[in-house]
Amino acid sequence: MKTDQLPLTETIFYLLLVFSEPTYGYLAIKKIEELSMGNVRIAAGTMYGAIENLLKAEMIIQVSPIQERRKIYHITEYGRNILTDEVNRMRHCTQLFEEMGEK
Repeated sequence: MKTDQLPLTETIFYLLLVFSEPTYGYLAIKKIEELSMGNVRIAAGTMYGAIENLLKAEMIIQVSPIQERRKIYHITEYGRNILTDEVNRMRHCTQLFEEMGEK
């Protein structure tokens, strides 16, 4: 587990999740709002700052040509590993909560 990256912020978690399929920023904003049932709304400025950070951290890559107006991003293997580690961390926390509730 790459504990230096965990826990993920809610924004980063959702971004890695939606970029599991190649997509662009505005569509990612809409998908995140839908997946979170309206509980997570990401402003454009936040989105593009987070994309830059994910690119620098090599968790996503741009898969569209550089000159394209609409930039499409996709999760990297490293990003998928981080996302998987976070899901496993949350699963463990949930399991502990459920076990403690039974006592």
